[in-house]
Amino acid sequence: MHIYLDNAATTPLDPEVIEVMVQTMQNEYGNPSSIHSHGRQAKTIVEKARKTIAQLLNAAPAEIFFTSGGTEADNMAIVRSIEAFGITHAITSPIEHHAVLHTLEELAKTGKIHLDLLRVDDKGNIDLTHLEELLAHNPRTLVSLMHANNELGNLTDIQRVSEICQQYQAIFHSDTVQTMGHYPHNLSQMKIDFITGAGHKFHGPKGVGFLYINSNNKIKPLIFGGAQERNMRGGTENVYGIAGLAKALEIAYRDMEQHQSYIQGLKSYMIEELTKAIPTIQFNGNIEPQQSLYTVLNVSLPCTNMSDMLLFNLDISGISASGGSACSSGSDIGSHVLRAIQADPDRPSVRFSFSKNNTKEEIDHVVAKLKEICDSE
Repeated sequence: MHIYLDNAATTPLDPEVIEVMVQTMQNEYGNPSSIHSHGRQAKTIVEKARKTIAQLLNAAPAEIFFTSGGTEADNMAIVRSIEAFGITHAITSPIEHHAVLHTLEELAKTGKIHLDLLRVDDKGNIDLTHLEELLAHNPRTLVSLMHANNELGNLTDIQRVSEICQQYQAIFHSDTVQTMGHYPHNLSQMKIDFITGAGHKFHGPKGVGFLYINSNNKIKPLIFGGAQERNMRGGTENVYGIAGLAKALEIAYRDMEQHQSYIQGLKSYMIEELTKAIPTIQFNGNIEPQQSLYTVLNVSLPCTNMSDMLLFNLDISGISASGGSACSSGSDIGSHVLRAIQADPDRPSVRFSFSKNNTKEEIDHVVAKLKEICDSE
């Protein structure tokens, strides 16, 4: 039995997405920049996909820019907005994805900005009072806070963050990679400057994503060398990837309520069964449905002697998950997120992340395996 519970890392392609991509690969091989009929047909596919995504997010097509994924989109938003708006101060949290954290740290290291990290509690909740304090005492600021944490699953109230940012004329970028296609984003109602998406997090292809740039903002490209994406990103467009991305987001919105209900059911079931099977189990981050991403569960296990071998043992049992410990050895190995919330470095942690393809039977098998591993100590 092979069980895939690492959907926050990447998801399997939806069959409907594969179908659209194969058709595009077979029939639409023109370069979208070419002015002949083959090129025009390819260009039409790209623009239709842009329109689809814009409609789903209640944005304008001119605000959607295709990229190679979430990391590039985050880099483009952060690096180019700091430059365009003459920003000298940035705020983020110590538990952001490295696409944001490392980018801002690099800018701070080279003296372009002063960087402040927000306080987080032991559950990984971000202190929004601290955000207000910092905004009140600094020049115009870039704020970058993710919608949902990729390791813990914690949800941040980005509506509230956007209101605080408006109050202080701050630029607000949110890495929405983990929530895109899992929660609705209504950009006509939210004042936000930049959000990001990556196809492979919602059953679309790898190597393609997008950046939403609010039409009030004008920034320069990150990648030069061509007039593609309305002069915003040089390089021939990944046409079949873009077609797959749009189809995947369309399916995600079509089936969102049903999937949320089903996947939240699996997560709640796993929490109940693990608590019964291993009474000393703990959970990293929030696990209440209103405060937590329904696709992610981070488990802290009592089997301290198995720490290094836990993921390996799961893997040889046919269970794919991801993990890490807070790691007290002083090395860079281990999770910066778990360190930031001061998780017990002696307890191994595993992130299980679910999709519409998982079943209760799979959860039962994983719970039994974890119990067996912990009991064998």
